[in-house]
Amino acid sequence: MHSSGWLQLALYVGVLAALTKPLGLYLVRVLDVNGRTWFDAVFKPLERLTYRVMGVTPSKEHDWKQYTFAMLLFSLVSCLFTYAVLRLQHLLPLNPQGLGPLSPDLAFNTAVSFTTNTNWQSYGGEGTMSYFSQMVALTLHNFVSAAVGISIAAALVRAIARPSAKTLGNFWVDLVRTTYYLLLPICLVFAVVLVSQGMIQNFKPYTKAKLLEPIKVSVEKKNDRGEVVLGAHGKPVVEDQILEEQVIVQGPMASQVAIKMLGTNGGGYANANAAHPFENPTPLSNFLQMLSIFSIGSALTYYLGRMTKNQAHGWSVWGAMTTLFLIGVLVCWWAEARGNPIHHQIGVAAADGNMEGKEVRFGIFNSSLFAVITTAASCGAVNSMHDSFTAIGGLVPLFNIELGEVVIGGVGAGLYGMLVFVVLAVFIAGLMVGRTPEYLGKKIQAYEVKMAMLALLVLTLSILGFTAWAVVSPWGLAGLNNAGPHGLSEILYAFSSATGNNGSAFAGLTANTPWYNITLGLAMLMGRFLMIVPIMALAGSLVLKKTSPPSPGTFPVSGGTFIVLLLGTVLLIGALNFLPVLALGPIVEHFLTAQGKMF
Repeated sequence: MHSSGWLQLALYVGVLAALTKPLGLYLVRVLDVNGRTWFDAVFKPLERLTYRVMGVTPSKEHDWKQYTFAMLLFSLVSCLFTYAVLRLQHLLPLNPQGLGPLSPDLAFNTAVSFTTNTNWQSYGGEGTMSYFSQMVALTLHNFVSAAVGISIAAALVRAIARPSAKTLGNFWVDLVRTTYYLLLPICLVFAVVLVSQGMIQNFKPYTKAKLLEPIKVSVEKKNDRGEVVLGAHGKPVVEDQILEEQVIVQGPMASQVAIKMLGTNGGGYANANAAHPFENPTPLSNFLQMLSIFSIGSALTYYLGRMTKNQAHGWSVWGAMTTLFLIGVLVCWWAEARGNPIHHQIGVAAADGNMEGKEVRFGIFNSSLFAVITTAASCGAVNSMHDSFTAIGGLVPLFNIELGEVVIGGVGAGLYGMLVFVVLAVFIAGLMVGRTPEYLGKKIQAYEVKMAMLALLVLTLSILGFTAWAVVSPWGLAGLNNAGPHGLSEILYAFSSATGNNGSAFAGLTANTPWYNITLGLAMLMGRFLMIVPIMALAGSLVLKKTSPPSPGTFPVSGGTFIVLLLGTVLLIGALNFLPVLALGPIVEHFLTAQGKMF
């Protein structure tokens, strides 16, 4: 753990903190139907036209049921549109490679994945998706799924801030304004910056380069529909191929990468994601991508403080998120810098650390930092392979996801996920002092606690339920690359990532099979929408409540005591729910690895 890493970590947190207030103030304007922004001259006519085409009256607000129904309807229609594009890819334009359609189960998995802001990929992007599919089906969802998350967070904040109201805003207005005034302008500038760093943005056919020496590789055999062929024992059939040329990906990459990071989407244009030299060419592009992942989620905490007229509360929520993030970075960095115990036993110096699965140009610290950021923010982009991390190093990104997408979290999703824990923390504090719990002047009663717990229990049921099903089923075990506790970790990570709408993976698991595509797709739907519905019900209840002035017995929702209580609530619920399966997976793997056992 060298001094350069400490300096980079301090720089990252410092720049993030500096961006939080100005971007948060801008969010206040964007999420106000009458708010004025720098881009009104450009986007205001387009905004009005969009409302006319959609038949939307901007001044007419929704109650929580109308808001939720509009969100679900939009998500369903956009998901079906993406499914159709992927199934008809071979008939659509901008397909110079002549790529065929996706299989029904893979198209379902991918459409659901991008609709839910998960961006799980059971495919290699450059070998599966045409330019049209990348630009229209996938990049479209990168914008609108991020906008949906921000809209839900804004609705919940309004419910907390408004005294005895009935409505939470207009979903269509929030969706349109977030896309036009926030995501599009930033991504236009960001994409140009990425191109300046060497990222490609073109419509050229893939480039083929002749190899000086042909090489033999072993690959999974696929049928005519692109599905992996399984052998008698359920394992993928492997065949040898002789490669005499290298295919170099081309296409509209920068435009997709900009929004994949800013919107915490994470789906890579290429299979190697942010480890690919085109997707992440320089140290500066690496830093900017990591910064963009956290920027909106961090700014939303300032938006919370400004809207509730309690800025100290917003900064306290930010402080709790940042504390969890820093703990994760330090543990993961320590584990990877310490290296693999088995390597030590065969004479590899401890100072070398664990470089397996990492880009030499990024090294251990930037790989560890990126892994924690992308799983803390439910982004899923990777610049190293998490499956190659040490047991403890891999435990950190896994646990980040299982905490409920709250360590900064996805755009919007992180804030509304953390506010669920805030409600529970305030409820616990009220019980401890023997009075009715209050959150910013609104009483927290049985209904609010039930909705908060329901949102969290949905995540637990999906992660542990699907994992348990997979580990006792032939289809679940067939895709494993490793036995023992690491094999369990691969399956657990897959369903944690899907349910947590993250999208990263322990990539040793072969997940492009009908069973995995369908079950992971169902986990994504549960993790996104079965969590949002009770949260919106919570918002519907809170917005109706009157705001009471603080009294001497009111528990403060800012300061050190509140941060400690909130951290304890997050960690205890996460630990109690997932500690048993983590003990059987990465924790026992750590102790067995120390004894020289491999999996």
